[in-house]
Amino acid sequence: MKKRIAGVSIGFLCVWANTYALADEAPPMWPWAAATQAPKPSYSAMAQAPAEQPPAPELDTAAQLDVAESKHHFTAAQISSRQAPADWFPEDHPAMPDLVAKGRESVQPPIWACAFCHLPNGKGRPDTAALAGLTYEYIVQQLYDFKNDLRETSDKRKVDSQLMTGFAKSMSHEDIKTVATYFSTLPYTPWIKVIESNTAPKTAARDGVYIPLTGLEAGTEPLSNRIIEVPANTEDFDKRNPRSGFIAYVPVGSLEKGENLIRTGGGKITPCTICHGDDLRGAGPAPPLAGRSPSYLARQMYDMQHRKRAGLFGLQMASVLADLTNDDMLVAAAYAASLQP
Repeated sequence: MKKRIAGVSIGFLCVWANTYALADEAPPMWPWAAATQAPKPSYSAMAQAPAEQPPAPELDTAAQLDVAESKHHFTAAQISSRQAPADWFPEDHPAMPDLVAKGRESVQPPIWACAFCHLPNGKGRPDTAALAGLTYEYIVQQLYDFKNDLRETSDKRKVDSQLMTGFAKSMSHEDIKTVATYFSTLPYTPWIKVIESNTAPKTAARDGVYIPLTGLEAGTEPLSNRIIEVPANTEDFDKRNPRSGFIAYVPVGSLEKGENLIRTGGGKITPCTICHGDDLRGAGPAPPLAGRSPSYLARQMYDMQHRKRAGLFGLQMASVLADLTNDDMLVAAAYAASLQP
């Protein structure tokens, strides 16, 4: 125990020593799949009250829909239910605890079903975290960070962090243990296909995810200095098919640059492989990065760099990331996402 405390103390000293070395760049637009660039943040504390939960959309409750290979049928309303979202492939995962499958409406604020945002298989979407493959201890730590107002977001138009804060505050210790136990038992398998390209599909941002345009608006456009992560199949995405993943278009050359930065540090950081493992599949308390959503990875790096993730791991990472530019974080996210999980 003494060694652990000493290590934590050193970590905090490193963080505070780098407080003023931070490059002052506004959040890049692409990781948040925002329609317009966010105003330059003030970095002042956000309101502690959780965001008001947006109203649920009115959806068809009659027509039965299906997805390939599933023997089940659900209506659009059932598919997008925040309290009991459709489970197309219950055979793909263990029985979900009630909180994961149904949430809890009897508390304030109500808890949405974890499977609504993170999917029954825990693999998530570009706008949410992939929980599958994380350790029990890491998931518990993050839920308590939310519960204790230690996780925020750099782009306040994205309300997920505030919603998660509300959910975590409504969760008991036993709830947190149950959720962490379930998701930590799930394997994280290939989910993101990374393609180096000079172009990407024309898209529109919808609820934090880029959706390819169709019809007369369809086509491609210059990718420039962005990563555009889209559903592999938009119809499957809309039906929340947990077997249908994503495609990430990354700038040509970004994988080589990202590999150099992650494996050597590029003269700016400690090599990521020292903590996250040579294959970036995680080691000890350091979470896996390989094969994860590059949009999510870039958001988290920016948030930690700007001290929006103020829990133990986040503060330690603030020191490591202090000298990185937005371009550095883009190539790091691209390379990590390209690896086999």
